[in-house]
Amino acid sequence: MLQRAIQATAVTILMFGAAVLAAPVTSLDSTRTTGGGPPAMWTLKCAAFDAGAKIPKRHTGDGEDVSPALAWAVPPAGTKELVLVVDDPDAPSPEPWVHWVLYKIPAKLTSLPEGIPPTPSVTTPPGVLQGKNSWGGLGWRGPSPPRGHGVHHYHFKLYALDAPMPDRAGLDKRAVLGAMKGHVLSEAEIVGTYER
Repeated sequence: MLQRAIQATAVTILMFGAAVLAAPVTSLDSTRTTGGGPPAMWTLKCAAFDAGAKIPKRHTGDGEDVSPALAWAVPPAGTKELVLVVDDPDAPSPEPWVHWVLYKIPAKLTSLPEGIPPTPSVTTPPGVLQGKNSWGGLGWRGPSPPRGHGVHHYHFKLYALDAPMPDRAGLDKRAVLGAMKGHVLSEAEIVGTYER
């Protein structure tokens, strides 16, 4: 009888341990202010390429280097603003190479047009601000990985926030992630690739 009790306790401990190990891990920049748990996901699409596919030359440093058009589903209730960050974790640099930082995107918007110019504030859609890329400039800079470095993956991440971002253009990725920490309601992502 004692042996059965010990076995039952051991099974319970093992099941609890497995549940803890299976729990999802959430990054610091994607924790919610309230509700606990990871943020919900919603969809982000690009007219120029499918998820996991090659980014067309037109949108790269080898082409016209224009920003691609993006579209997404309506963000969750309570969204005040959206933030877009595009980076390349395959770059030979200590941190992912930043290609685009866009913030103060109105929650009512569900798309961005192609070819947003590299200006501090955007006129279409109005009110949107652009941050610094890893070249030190503003706006979109397309893929231009080192030749022979293999396939690079470009992560387009759209965040729904429950609070507004600072009304100041030119913030870099670190400052943007710091300002939105604890305010992410949901995330959407699409990944494109490019190789030289």
